[in-house]
Amino acid sequence: MNKDTSVMKRLLSDKPCDSVDVHSILSYYHIPLRSKGRFIISLLALTIWIASCKKQEPDNDTPIPIVEDTLTYGTPMQNVPATEDIVMYEVNERAYSISGDFRGITDRIDSIKALGINVIWLMPIHPIGTIQSVNSPYSVQNYKEVNPEFGDLSDLRTLVDSAHSRNMAVILDWVANHTAWDNPWITNTSWYSQDGAGNIIIPPGTNWQDVADLDFDNADMRLAMIDAMKYWILTANIDGFRCDAADMVPFEFWQQAIDSLNRLPARKLIFLAEGGRADHFTAGFQLNFSWDFYGGLKNVWSNGYAASSLFTIHSNEYLGVPAGAEKLRFTTNHDESAWDATPYTLFNGADGALAASVVTSYLGGVPLIYSSQEVGRSTTVPFFSNSPINWNSHPEMLQAYKSIFSFYNASNALRKGSLTTFPNSNVVCFRRNYQAEEVYVIVNTRNYAFNYILPAEVANATWKNAFDNSDITFANAVVLNAYEYLVIRK
Repeated sequence: MNKDTSVMKRLLSDKPCDSVDVHSILSYYHIPLRSKGRFIISLLALTIWIASCKKQEPDNDTPIPIVEDTLTYGTPMQNVPATEDIVMYEVNERAYSISGDFRGITDRIDSIKALGINVIWLMPIHPIGTIQSVNSPYSVQNYKEVNPEFGDLSDLRTLVDSAHSRNMAVILDWVANHTAWDNPWITNTSWYSQDGAGNIIIPPGTNWQDVADLDFDNADMRLAMIDAMKYWILTANIDGFRCDAADMVPFEFWQQAIDSLNRLPARKLIFLAEGGRADHFTAGFQLNFSWDFYGGLKNVWSNGYAASSLFTIHSNEYLGVPAGAEKLRFTTNHDESAWDATPYTLFNGADGALAASVVTSYLGGVPLIYSSQEVGRSTTVPFFSNSPINWNSHPEMLQAYKSIFSFYNASNALRKGSLTTFPNSNVVCFRRNYQAEEVYVIVNTRNYAFNYILPAEVANATWKNAFDNSDITFANAVVLNAYEYLVIRK
């Protein structure tokens, strides 16, 4: 086959079958037309493709065949953790350091590793729109550029390399649902949702005046979005995406994007949906958000709900979650710490925040830590502006979090063991078993001491404290101080 014909057929393999235009496609792919002969050959290839395309109905769910670029940065990380083994850390670039940039994160990369983290989630790294702006990083001005506020591509690569050298994967926050009003895509008005008068609109049901809603019925926009996602995997060697507002984006796009990106050779990618739809897992996400559990925690700690209600929420959230997939569990994230309150405030101080984290991290799912909670920040953490974290506050909390996740990473029972619950109105108590390993978690959810009658399996026996390996001998009951937690093993 003629080389030009072959190239044309390969390039057209990811084009939708509808609305084909010769000149726009040749221009889109920058096909050089240096001679009349080459133009005829290219046009012939295009004609053949159109004819074959008419034999079948277009299928927007079909993954886009992606050809690996010959020039990529770095070597794909080979030891990206299994979903059940992930311990995730969300970084707010503007709060993480005085400089509020990538270098500030790289300089403290060992502190993240010391917590027991193996996946870092970076909040959006792109330039921020200036039209109707509130300075939100979720108003993306250009999908293929780095926000100069944070540094440049080289700084991002250095951060990713530093994480990889410490066996930590890096995922980017991806804003698929909308763009800034000054994103270059805005000139393609058909790529955006419009009202009856043809005006581009903000995302329906929101008051997000700084962003324009994308129309996922447009196949070209979808291709451009997937191309931009691919760009960061290849150009910065990142390991996946946390996908913003995933419930607002159609299932068909997520399936198309994830299937396509998973075809990149030698890559093990992480896909986290900020959403709760069950079809996220069908689309290919390994993780989505556990908002119900977060709401349940607040009800138990602040509104007097029964501690056992968390078991019901846990069970309900996992209905329909396929094997190998998980819920992301948290006591905060950037939204909650900005608009709600930090764990230190929500859960009544250091002891309450730590107790809530033990339940959240050990009952099931993948645990998330948001930068600042490990040092007990009490004031909210904005992300529309810079507000550096004081890393010297509450060192006792930092040490406690290190102990919590050190044992979590060492325990197969906590990460993937079977669950047995012991319902109580005030105390969360459960057992996790995996092969010969047996762990009991006992947490007082109240801000007062409580005399707890132990399960028969625990009472009148000596156990090991999971954090310091000391012996604990129980009678048939134990007095738990306010927000005290015990993690014991044989």
